[in-house]
Amino acid sequence: MADIELPQLGESVTEGTITRWFKAVGDQVAEDEPLFEVSTDKVDSEVPSPMAGYLTEILVEEGDTVDVGTKIAVLSSSPPGDAPAAEAEPAAAEPAPEPAAAEPEAVAPAAEPEPEAPAPAEPAPVAEAAPPVPPAAASAAGAAPLLSPVVRRLLDDAGVDASAVTGTGIGGRITRSDVEEHLRSAPAASAAPSAPPASAPAATPPIASHVTQHAAPGPPPARITAASVAAVGTDTEVPLNKIRTITAEHMVRSLETSAHAYVSTEVDYEAVERVRQSTKDQFRADEGIALTFLPFVSRAVVDALAEFPQVNGSMGEDASKLVVHGSVHLGIAVDLDNEGLIVPVVHDAQDQRLHAIARHIADLAERARHKKLTADDITGGTVTITNVGATGNAFLLPIINQPQVMILATDGVKRRPVVVETADGGEAIAIHSVGNLTLGWDHRAFDGAYASQFLARVKEILETRDWSTEL
Repeated sequence: MADIELPQLGESVTEGTITRWFKAVGDQVAEDEPLFEVSTDKVDSEVPSPMAGYLTEILVEEGDTVDVGTKIAVLSSSPPGDAPAAEAEPAAAEPAPEPAAAEPEAVAPAAEPEPEAPAPAEPAPVAEAAPPVPPAAASAAGAAPLLSPVVRRLLDDAGVDASAVTGTGIGGRITRSDVEEHLRSAPAASAAPSAPPASAPAATPPIASHVTQHAAPGPPPARITAASVAAVGTDTEVPLNKIRTITAEHMVRSLETSAHAYVSTEVDYEAVERVRQSTKDQFRADEGIALTFLPFVSRAVVDALAEFPQVNGSMGEDASKLVVHGSVHLGIAVDLDNEGLIVPVVHDAQDQRLHAIARHIADLAERARHKKLTADDITGGTVTITNVGATGNAFLLPIINQPQVMILATDGVKRRPVVVETADGGEAIAIHSVGNLTLGWDHRAFDGAYASQFLARVKEILETRDWSTEL
């Protein structure tokens, strides 16, 4: 027998909704065969069976939301025997004699159960007031329908009332396809429910539906905006959404765990910029994406890690050992429309050249913003790059993504006057593309000299490599 638990599907994921079981009780399951589908705040993912066997028990039904680590099913190595089935039949047969127990009807005790019969009728009205019943019954009673985290997010982002969407899932449950189809066929409906919150600024509107998933039914509140918050002379409490709350906990824990230290360097990106400008049109035609500075930085980091392997490490559980990873799984922080961050991972980046890295970064970022990442896409990272360069900022002190021991921030690249060496050995002023790189590292893992040498090597690769050979 083996217990199946809801797996951890990302650093900041604490719960998931079982949206589909691919097997029924009694079915045979092969190892790694999809067993169930789960929906979280960040991804919808099919979860494979950890072993071959038979599904003997399902403890969490479709549509139910449970915490990570909750026991949801039981697998056994042998099929369900006849004995349990035989035991089930008498259990089912036992209620039958109760009607036959009309024999003692003439006796006083038989009359006592009769008055109790109306008692179940009294709770009937109470059932209306407590709608967390099955999805179909809840919808019929006008209660808030049971929604997966992804569906709640889609409805909230679009400003659509769940009651306006027809569900085609189990028991009338609303699926992501239902929401997307509704938005395509009735775009006007997405704007209508967002008006009521604007007319009632006195209420504290939550940022995202993750925080209010158990609130009373009604149109979802509009997203917090500067206009709705910054009323002169008033203070507004803004609840943090699920991603923001969990990220905050993770960041505080990281600061308490790691001995954060930082080193920064200025990089002359002129060699990169010349190649970018001469090939960006052809690159867009070939790959369908823009060629930014980020893939170049990523490639330089991957190559530098081969010379400084301890940077590609994680602290052991007892903090007395450094686990140095043989493969580079490169995490790239992606902003989710100011609602939170997620770090999808380019796996085995050490085997990829500039083209492949650029393509994977663009693909992961696009799927992250549209909630189409899988569990594999957001797990297993060994190093992280956070890219705020597009905002033109000069300097960022990032927080390490545990249990990793480094994080690299790419700051804005600008055209500036720099001193360059001329062909005859003299010096001159030239206009080049220049920006900062800031490395945050865990001082427990290695010292400043090692960190500085690694960052200097990244800088050297960016400034001196003939990048045209990669494109």
